[in-house]
Amino acid sequence: MNVKVHAAIRAVVKAWVIINFLIMSQWSMALGVPDLLNDPLLTRPPALDAGTTLRGDASPVACPVEADFAQPLSLTTAVGVGLCHNPQVQGAWAGIRQRAAALGEARSAYLPTLTGSVSQLRNRTGYPGLPSSDSANHGHTTYAAFNLRLFDFGERAANRVAANDLLAAALSSYDAATQTALADIIGAWFDVQTAQAALAARGFDRQYAGMTLVTAQRRERTGATGRNDTLQASTALARAELAEHRATGDVRKAQAALVYAMGVTPGTTVVLPPDSTPLPDEAIQDLSHWLQFAKWHHPAIAAAHNEWNAAEEKVSGVRAQGLPTVDFGVNWYQNGYPNQGLQPVRSNTTTIGITVTIPLFEGFTRTYKIRQAQAEADQSEVKIQETEQQVLREVVKAHADALSSLANLDSSAGLVRTAEAALSSSRNRYEHGVADIVELLNAQTALADAHQERIRCTAEWRSARLRLLADTGLLGTDAVRELSTLGEVKERVEKEIWP
Repeated sequence: MNVKVHAAIRAVVKAWVIINFLIMSQWSMALGVPDLLNDPLLTRPPALDAGTTLRGDASPVACPVEADFAQPLSLTTAVGVGLCHNPQVQGAWAGIRQRAAALGEARSAYLPTLTGSVSQLRNRTGYPGLPSSDSANHGHTTYAAFNLRLFDFGERAANRVAANDLLAAALSSYDAATQTALADIIGAWFDVQTAQAALAARGFDRQYAGMTLVTAQRRERTGATGRNDTLQASTALARAELAEHRATGDVRKAQAALVYAMGVTPGTTVVLPPDSTPLPDEAIQDLSHWLQFAKWHHPAIAAAHNEWNAAEEKVSGVRAQGLPTVDFGVNWYQNGYPNQGLQPVRSNTTTIGITVTIPLFEGFTRTYKIRQAQAEADQSEVKIQETEQQVLREVVKAHADALSSLANLDSSAGLVRTAEAALSSSRNRYEHGVADIVELLNAQTALADAHQERIRCTAEWRSARLRLLADTGLLGTDAVRELSTLGEVKERVEKEIWP
């Protein structure tokens, strides 16, 4: 009966301790005190609580981001929803938590350890030759130990520094993953804008073709032209309607790609808001400026540097594992020792001492562990060079595309103006019988091509600018608000010469 009573008491005490720890944890969270059960060594980086914040951002993106898809979807909302649902971003987020936990493990090596055990035993000793001398007793043994490492040759320090570097690398990798996801989302959003602008231009081309057909039919009724003009105008109208149908399909495909990039339910209908913001009139800085900034600030390069620093510290840590250590320990035993029987009489034993551990021979294991750590450090150093080359190569390509597309913007604008003037002249000449239907249709086709070239050049400029910002590591959610849309195309088309 005493054994059952003691067991019940111990169970009640354990439950009481656990409940109080949980209650204190909830109170500490409510009062803003660090949660001693969740992160007692304060390794959790602020980014996990603050949310996504990229370079140059004034405020983070707090997930989840609510979006009403029945309303026009702004670029900032699309970015927020996409960053909260992107699997690469979520995976990098989990990597930060993993590295934070590893840092806590490295820090805990500086703290003492306290262990204890309680065993309920029953001993029976029998003597086959003297049955009358058999004995039996029951009781419990208790063991408690306190250990603290006083000194090592830098193993704990190396592990702690390496854990800090790996956490910094995880944060930089998260920034790099977020930059990539952000570029994909913004690119998909602008693809929808481009497709919508192309559809609007095709719609106006169809209207112009219809107006040309009406003019040809009127001239045919008055006897100014023959049936051939009307047939050619009808063919041009059918061709314009076909192009408009294809443009409608392109819009739907672009919308589906945007939904996929945002990570929302497939089939979700998105509607983009109308915008007539003019294209920015800006100059692009020299390539050396972009290369220098990317080399020192791109998150992928920063992550590679941090991983290399961690690998270097790991070499020191592995080497220190083969050196002596000094530990302080206090042990307390009651009624015997662990994994042994009960002593015949009640006893309490206390030991206090300092232990010096000297690894003498490990079968050359330490030698090969050090070589492995050094090889991993060399691989990390090579990875820095590979990452820099890849990033800088993309920056060079994006910079060249940005310069070319920016120059093409002016050329495409001049092309549209020239095509507008040519169509106006051909229309007037056709109305007065000076020009034939072929000249008018050619001018109309030239204007439609000029509109598409303008849309293509505008899209290329947006894409090049976006890639330049992303490849340099400058792309942030605040920069999204500065990226204008393709509404200028529709506004220009609406101001055409047709009445």
